[in-house]
Amino acid sequence: MAPSRLISNPQVRLAVRTRPDFAIRPGKPLPLGLTLTHHGHNFAIVSRHATAATLVLYGAGDAEPFLELPLEGPHFRTGDVWHVCLSGLEPDFEYGWRFDRRPAPRDRFHRYDPAQVLLDPYARAIHGVALGGRIEKRGVHVGNDFDWQLVRPPRVAPADKVVYEMHVRGFTRHPSSGVQAPGTYRSLVEKIPYLKQLGVTTVELLPVYEKDDAVNPDIDPALRGTLTNFWGYNPIGFFAPHAGYAADQRRGAQVAEFKEMVRELHRAGLEVVLDVVFNHTAEGGGLPRDRTFSFRGIDNALYYMLDPQTGKYLDFTGCGNTLNCNHPVVRELVHEALRYWAGEMGVDGFRFDLAAVLSRGRDGRVLPEPPLVERIAEDPVMADCTLIAEAWDAAGLYQVGSFPAWGRWSEWNGPFRDDVRRFWRGDLGMVPALASRLAGSADLYQASGRRPYHSINFVTCHDGLTLRDLVSYDRKRNEANGEQNRDGTADDLSWNCGAEGETDDPAVLALRRRQVRNFLVTLFVAQGTPMLLAGDELGRTQRGNNNAYCHDSELSWLDWGLLEAHADLFRFARLLIAFRRDHPALRRSEFFTGQGTTRSPRADVSWHGVKADAPDFSHHSRSLAMHLAGEHAPTPDDDVYVAFNAWTSPLRFELPRPAPGTRWVRVVDTSRPSPDDIAEPGHEPPVTARMVAVAPHSAVVLRSRL
Repeated sequence: MAPSRLISNPQVRLAVRTRPDFAIRPGKPLPLGLTLTHHGHNFAIVSRHATAATLVLYGAGDAEPFLELPLEGPHFRTGDVWHVCLSGLEPDFEYGWRFDRRPAPRDRFHRYDPAQVLLDPYARAIHGVALGGRIEKRGVHVGNDFDWQLVRPPRVAPADKVVYEMHVRGFTRHPSSGVQAPGTYRSLVEKIPYLKQLGVTTVELLPVYEKDDAVNPDIDPALRGTLTNFWGYNPIGFFAPHAGYAADQRRGAQVAEFKEMVRELHRAGLEVVLDVVFNHTAEGGGLPRDRTFSFRGIDNALYYMLDPQTGKYLDFTGCGNTLNCNHPVVRELVHEALRYWAGEMGVDGFRFDLAAVLSRGRDGRVLPEPPLVERIAEDPVMADCTLIAEAWDAAGLYQVGSFPAWGRWSEWNGPFRDDVRRFWRGDLGMVPALASRLAGSADLYQASGRRPYHSINFVTCHDGLTLRDLVSYDRKRNEANGEQNRDGTADDLSWNCGAEGETDDPAVLALRRRQVRNFLVTLFVAQGTPMLLAGDELGRTQRGNNNAYCHDSELSWLDWGLLEAHADLFRFARLLIAFRRDHPALRRSEFFTGQGTTRSPRADVSWHGVKADAPDFSHHSRSLAMHLAGEHAPTPDDDVYVAFNAWTSPLRFELPRPAPGTRWVRVVDTSRPSPDDIAEPGHEPPVTARMVAVAPHSAVVLRSRL
């Protein structure tokens, strides 16, 4: 590479005659993106197949650029990296790139269009400018100077985590939230006391980086203007926090505001996990209606998986395209983005959307040892980060229990969700599966050397019905999405408890109340890491919509009036989480053996039916009881006994003996009205008989006490 020197170009000087004079140098190829050096602002971007690159600079919000700088000559290109350094730039500039391929016309692999101004994939902040009825996205420079005030990440032990999945905007956007800037990073900080009161340890945020708001263009035209891509699984910039979630709407302010949110959550002892989308982008599958933001126009054949014969996009995501994430250049982009969020933005972990895509090679075939997955797992900057895989993709690749790079990766446990739903719906043959899920899913994770906490247990998540709707609807109600109810899964394994949707039937409402509590009990007494969907502890409903991705409205927002209306449910969830926290027997770091341990001579787990030591694992069984022996070290713990009855009739369970010198007391009985459904610590009523009655569709939890 030629040594750094000033470049004299009269045409360029003329183009910037209205701006302060500045010097142009070749710059350096690394790091990629925009960085501030002692010579000035260095711009670097990868495009292997382009033959021409132009840096485009704008004044803040200007429609027309004040500089278009073609990078001509060998000084501005090193290998596949185009680069230039400008000194004397005012700090309020915005920037983008143009690329072209000459003399080749548009072909089946490349999508170059020199008329388009493209986003830098490494842009740390993105600003939208309204131009002729559309929003043009541009990169802006932000500094990385931020005062963390010596606040350190809480580093919650893996076995102690309780994950709370939430949407930054939806959590506080409702008028009832009572915050100063609804729907923003800053308003989430105002709700930290609520999160602490609930008892969760880790907030998992739906995608927070810059996104396209477009929805399915085939929806009902009458609804098109009212819908938006609310969830955020439509990324256009992997480094840039979404500006729309910032209370401060000044250019680039979203970066500092996001950091403030992380800092204050850490100060309160709460971890921050980001839901990240590295399997596709918002650029679609190449149809004329799809919009190019960045990758397609920079180097389509490099960033996306393409059919080698036709050049069409390989779609393993259901979103039209698939990021070519195991190509070395794209792999580096993903890796650097994760390092940035962990190292500079302070987050504690990542949940990877459709993570099975990360194990596919450039042609879509599944790799036995995918480089990207292993590189993430072995990265020293992310050594303390929680890594969670949604271990499937939209093309049928299902890797739950077998996701590569074993040992580091946790997984969303889809079988836990499905088996628990089927059991409480009353399906036959589910008792053996329920026992496996309660025991931490050893059948999925033990052979790979992982621990129970690598199983992320959940009953509901953003994608599907809320917990209230799970017990209220047999069929999805997605008409408001404008796709004639064709979208969303057709089988939620739900049960409406006798009436479809809203009802005033007291018997149905009582059954739904029990079922909601049954699901919560199952979630929080199972070994593994529990994940609670935000609002389920308050009875939030989406009125049967199981794919509310497109609703930035009260359908998706959390109504904080529910905290008063369903105070009994919130109390139940809060005390249940506290019960889990107070009893190490519910959050072991090792799988059960059925034997005694060095810390306790009694069996760590034993299974029971209506008769002690006689579990009924037959096809027709709908009941099960579990006895966990408390350990004596490092601190003494109580025994825990749980009985589940999914029958339509009451059952009486013979109790096993608790630890010597103790007796059973009742913690939970989901059939009882509040406040008797769950007892305050230290006020649990004693169980005086050798039998415990469990009502139909109910769960009972006991603990031992001196």
